[in-house]
Amino acid sequence: MASDKATITELIAAIRTFAQDRDWEQFHAPKNLSMALAAEAGELMEHFLWCDVEKSQKFCDDPVKKTEISDELADILIYAFRFADVACIDPVVAINEKMQRNKDRYPVEKAKGRSDKYNEL
Repeated sequence: MASDKATITELIAAIRTFAQDRDWEQFHAPKNLSMALAAEAGELMEHFLWCDVEKSQKFCDDPVKKTEISDELADILIYAFRFADVACIDPVVAINEKMQRNKDRYPVEKAKGRSDKYNEL
């Protein structure tokens, strides 16, 4: 498996190999991967259900809870990278392009300290 300093490309290759070794590529259509990604996001959200903001931060500081939520985040990232691989989307390019659009939509002088959507600024 990739080291803790692995590049995104190396992580995607490791995830692809993991799926290939198990003959799981047959199940990894974009539809299925997007649904798995949503399900894993729901599992992460479940850890924070019914707690306030302060308690949610404490979960991230608690070693046991941190391991649990770290596992859920890893599942989300694995499915996101697998989706990117199957859909032939370079996640670095996608993120950079989206961040540029976000910079245009949320200029600092209008958005700083506000949670309004870009069309409400």
